[in-house]
Amino acid sequence: MRSIPLTFCAAAAAALIAVPAPVALASPAAPAGDDDRRTGTVSITPSTIAPGGQVELWVDVCGKGRRAKGNSDAFTSVAHFRPADDKGLFAEARIRSDAEPRSYDVWVTCEDSDGKATGTLTVIHHNRPSPAAPVKAGGGGTATLAERSAEDQGPGTRHAVIGLVLAAVAAVAVALRTSRRRREAAGS
Repeated sequence: MRSIPLTFCAAAAAALIAVPAPVALASPAAPAGDDDRRTGTVSITPSTIAPGGQVELWVDVCGKGRRAKGNSDAFTSVAHFRPADDKGLFAEARIRSDAEPRSYDVWVTCEDSDGKATGTLTVIHHNRPSPAAPVKAGGGGTATLAERSAEDQGPGTRHAVIGLVLAAVAAVAVALRTSRRRREAAGS
């Protein structure tokens, strides 16, 4: 008697699992504009760059001898592609000096055809700005003292004189001790 409810529950669970699959297959396709835009890929060299740098862009979706335009929020201006050696189209683009460190999309649109391509580049900041001199904050003005003492550091004439005096005192102490030992040895 208990096998009938168990069978019924198993059949209901199988039906629930099988229902979402046809629903997912019947979902509408992506808009045509999005598919057209992904017909090719932009090759970006280097793909990671600092602000103010320059990248090389290659694309082969437009066909040989044609032209294209490339754009990105990271570029200072539109990149104009021109024909290159059997590799498709080539362009150079400069990265904005105020570009934030993150990934940026690059879009290329062919002028003589419907070809489109996309790519991604990453802007990074290599060097963080650092103060060139001590910051005059906190420590009760010790930054100013540290700046002055940094200029006074290093061996100078004063240090050389002190070193010579100490060496002379050590030489005299060694000479006196040696002469005392000789007198004690001679007196024994």
